[in-house]
Amino acid sequence: MSAKEQQPSGWSDPKTAREAQQRKAEKRSNILYATIAVVFVLVAAASLVWRSNVLSRVLPAVTINGENYTAAEVTFYYQNVYQSFLSQNSYYASYLGLNVNESLRGQTIDEVAAETMGVEAGTTWHEYFLDQALKQMATVQAGLDAAEAEGFVYPDSVQTQYEESVASLESAAAESSLSTTEYLQSVLGGTMTEEVYNAQVLRMLQFTAYSNAYTAALTYTEDELQAAYEEDPNSYDLVSYESVSISGIADNTTDEDGNTVSPTQEESDAAKAAAEEAANEMLAAYESGGDLEALAEANEKASYTSGDNGTYLGDTVTEWLFDAARQDGDAAVLNNGGSTYYVVVFHDRFRETYDTVDVRHILIPLGTATLSSGDEGYEEEQAQLQADAKAQAEELLAQWKSGEATEDSFATLAMEHSADGSRYEGGLYTQVYHDEMVETFNDWCFDPARQSGDTGIVETQYGAHVMYFVGTDLPRWQSQVTTTLQTNAYTAWIADLGGKYLPEQHGFAMKMVG
Repeated sequence: MSAKEQQPSGWSDPKTAREAQQRKAEKRSNILYATIAVVFVLVAAASLVWRSNVLSRVLPAVTINGENYTAAEVTFYYQNVYQSFLSQNSYYASYLGLNVNESLRGQTIDEVAAETMGVEAGTTWHEYFLDQALKQMATVQAGLDAAEAEGFVYPDSVQTQYEESVASLESAAAESSLSTTEYLQSVLGGTMTEEVYNAQVLRMLQFTAYSNAYTAALTYTEDELQAAYEEDPNSYDLVSYESVSISGIADNTTDEDGNTVSPTQEESDAAKAAAEEAANEMLAAYESGGDLEALAEANEKASYTSGDNGTYLGDTVTEWLFDAARQDGDAAVLNNGGSTYYVVVFHDRFRETYDTVDVRHILIPLGTATLSSGDEGYEEEQAQLQADAKAQAEELLAQWKSGEATEDSFATLAMEHSADGSRYEGGLYTQVYHDEMVETFNDWCFDPARQSGDTGIVETQYGAHVMYFVGTDLPRWQSQVTTTLQTNAYTAWIADLGGKYLPEQHGFAMKMVG
């Protein structure tokens, strides 16, 4: 069983479990301050539609630091945080008690959901999303005010994204056989207009550009990075280890009528005791010179793992592995409190010192397939789509080589032709680490012979990539520490922005928000 495969109950491989924790943390942090996803207007099923009211487009619903916002403008942010919440919590909405098919004003947040979300029980979902919307509005306005005071110059990509948003909106409306305003009102309610929507999209894009520039400007010295590392080495170090999990769960049985019979408490206790005994016997055999993997194969209840990059989780097993006193070859029987016992062998603890890399690319996606997997001719069609994408990529690379052939000209070409979201940054990915990208992309980036200015074509399941190697960047561990420091600084900065202004609500127009 490989290190990336899931372990039996009680513990999972440190690498995959840590990644899962990070993804959950990212989701939590994105709920409140997620930037506008321009295409969210395409999701109409869950939107709340209010009857048109011209007053709601004129009268102020909220005032923030002297700037008035109409109900339509507040609704823009309300729907942004609502749709973002649904996107981030698509699998948990019903668990949290949210019914997207009913009015949010009539649904209250129960105690379980309130504790999970950090809000007061009994709050309506409408009140919750309105509060989040007002916080987002105050943050955006404070950020844009700061950008103006600093004389911040927005990058060209802001205008490009804005124009693409307008075009996407118009296309969606045309496909629905509606005018742009009619389409917006069918999705976001009768208060919305094309002018309001586009103006707020531009503000969100500008804020995103400003906040990205703020983060990018946060740099740290080697001494600062080392000091931050030493404060919490467990967050950055990795361990190599071997582990055998031995299940202590008693098997179900079947009675004479074929019904499943759960084990008794005595049977469960006996199974757990047997697992502990087997683990201790296996440890003794290993310490006497036995091969741990071979010992595991001899026990049908055992599962072997060899991990080269385990991360710290704070459970019993990783607490033992990350103990500062641990030495190569140390072994122990451990139990996390459940029915499974582990025979764990420590080999090494280290931090990743290889250099990350910076790379630009232009993604030429595969064309639209007409056949489904399993259909006759499917493989041939896929091969042709891949060949077509590669041919386009080769044409672009030749076009670049025939011109200035500089990094700047490559960035311009990426902005014009790439289907990847990085196109707005000229196709740039910074501090790429091992196995962050798909295999062929990764292998090209980390070819030992790779030099700054190298170009090439890489094929992946997404299409063909025109590659440009910018160069090496920070060592991996320094990149990780930098990300942590930047994230902490950004979070504090956002909180400070959000606390600068206190939104003032105006009752009549606020009734039209939603």
